Amino acid sequence: MTASTKVVAGVRTFVADVVGGFMAVIHSGFALLGLAVAFVAIALVARPDLRHAGEERLMGWLQSRHTVVAEAPAEAQAPEPAAPRAALQPIAMNPKELPREQAAVAYWLSKKYRVAPEPVAALVNEAYDLGKSTQLDPTLILAIVAIESSFNPFAQSAVGAQGLMQVMTRVHTDKYEEVGGHLAAFNPLTNLRVGVKVLQECIARAGSLEGGLRYYVGAANLPHDGGYAAKVLAEHFRLRQVAGARAGGATPARPMLSTKAPAEASSPSASLAPGADKVALLGGA
Repeated sequence: MTASTKVVAGVRTFVADVVGGFMAVIHSGFALLGLAVAFVAIALVARPDLRHAGEERLMGWLQSRHTVVAEAPAEAQAPEPAAPRAALQPIAMNPKELPREQAAVAYWLSKKYRVAPEPVAALVNEAYDLGKSTQLDPTLILAIVAIESSFNPFAQSAVGAQGLMQVMTRVHTDKYEEVGGHLAAFNPLTNLRVGVKVLQECIARAGSLEGGLRYYVGAANLPHDGGYAAKVLAEHFRLRQVAGARAGGATPARPMLSTKAPAEASSPSASLAPGADKVALLGGA
């Protein structure tokens, strides 16, 4: 017998011994387990009190586990429904709740532009609040809304001006970042607030209201603004008349125009250059 044959035979013998020993251990283990089960069964049959005690302890453990699961924090079981977002709240109010002057403006705009008085009332109220904080005439703000979008909060121009005040969202992304992102352009109140910020910047840069309106419509570097400033100021004058008449004040003087744009243009951007980006392009003007 060669050495390799002896090695192989030795390995086989070793493996057989290990397997045989393992099987013997398993067999003995099962035998001991069977004896233990038999002993427990005999003990439970002979001692009913032990069986009842065991059942009670088992039931107590199961009930305690069920109680722990049932009393788990509600947020771990199912998260509480999120509070309604502000965007889901109606942007409307009863015009009768407004001061007389604001109510008169709201009803007049509602009738002229064929929109419901309740949302218009909310916009008028916001415009008056913005007017106080920015020192801008609220009827001027509302006049721009009227000319730009006719109070359609979802309006969008061919060049991307969006919302009530037709703000160029892609130009003024920084102003929308802090109020929810670019989609906030279609929230009427948010668009109104951002539009007023843009209007302030335009007026400050131009140094006059009429010049600021030219910046706002994107016509600062053009020969004329297509009648935009004339239209806005004419609507502003009409709104001041409505507000003044209902408030019992004197009829306001008609705003003077410093632009030479024709007031009879069919639309604010009808006579603008085809490539002119509309509404408040301050950069590079």
